[in-house]
Amino acid sequence: MNTILSPVTVQRFSALQGELIGLLERDYTGLTPELEQIIRAFEFTQIELTVCRDRGYAQRRGVGQPEADRCALACAFLAKAVLDLKTTRALIDRLQADSKLRRLCGFDLRFALPSEATFSRAFEEFAATELLQRVHAGMIKDTLGEQLIGHISRDSTAIEARETIAKKEQTEVAPAKPKYKRGRPSKGEVRPAPEPSALERQRGQTLAQMMAEIDTACATGTKKNAQGYKISWKGYKLHLDTACCGVPISAVLTGANVHDSRVAIPLIRISAQRVDACYELMDAAYCSTVIHEEVQAAGRVPLIDHNPRKGQKREFAPHEAQRYKTRSGAERCNARLKDEFGARHVQVRGHAKVMCHLMLGVVALCADQFTRLLV
Repeated sequence: MNTILSPVTVQRFSALQGELIGLLERDYTGLTPELEQIIRAFEFTQIELTVCRDRGYAQRRGVGQPEADRCALACAFLAKAVLDLKTTRALIDRLQADSKLRRLCGFDLRFALPSEATFSRAFEEFAATELLQRVHAGMIKDTLGEQLIGHISRDSTAIEARETIAKKEQTEVAPAKPKYKRGRPSKGEVRPAPEPSALERQRGQTLAQMMAEIDTACATGTKKNAQGYKISWKGYKLHLDTACCGVPISAVLTGANVHDSRVAIPLIRISAQRVDACYELMDAAYCSTVIHEEVQAAGRVPLIDHNPRKGQKREFAPHEAQRYKTRSGAERCNARLKDEFGARHVQVRGHAKVMCHLMLGVVALCADQFTRLLV
């Protein structure tokens, strides 16, 4: 029987060749639960395949020292998210102390590990090429693309960053708008049509145009917590669509000052490209007629908590209220992402790098949740 080795298998065996069989047997007996979780994350994500496709299945060759293996570095960063390590220095120390983890990531024990600067340069490359975003999209399409999702819960969570708030560029002062008296226009008076709101304008835009208008720089955000007190933070806001099975479907990172409703329509379109769902669950921050219509246009049923705005609150029907109770799955997803997969301690700066760091956690969370569903 002919056996064709995938690039993942070739990369694994190329790192293991030259090692003694007895040493391998000794090191691979009795894997810890953490290492087993890392192996499952590698298998579900297949991050090496994406890296190999980006680099043409070959490392760049030229004058000077050979370039460090980007496949092994990508696997190491994914292991960093699974192990919830805070810094790259902690990851290197763990790799030096754990030969099993070092082999699983694809590093050859005969050579020294890359320096911390090499890890940082590789991370910058992954962030610039949006490697983890593409890995996540491929995971969702391959695993849930042909499944029918009961509902998607939409929510955002605060991401604290260690960087200064970006200064806004000064724009030209717009001419003052003419003021009109309140009420109906007088006879013969012509008033211009009101400008469309940001949400109304989004309905006629493409996904790229919508994302270009959303602020992604570090900013200050304020919201009310579960106890009703206002809290503020400096950094970003991660917007997630979570399926009823607990798997994050899509993610968008914005500045902390962006309102949740501004990202609703982009998330609706991104999730619609990846999975089919019946309901979309959102809290009162997304209460808008435009968002209702956009969800219905996508062929789904919107369940959005009504914001009375000094009026009378509209309650859900009994069956809708029962479905809306499951929106707490989005809160659990946000909590796991912060407590178990590194979203609480962001050490990098800039939107691209912060997004890459968070997407490592999102991908690791997806792999862990897929494993739980299969058990």
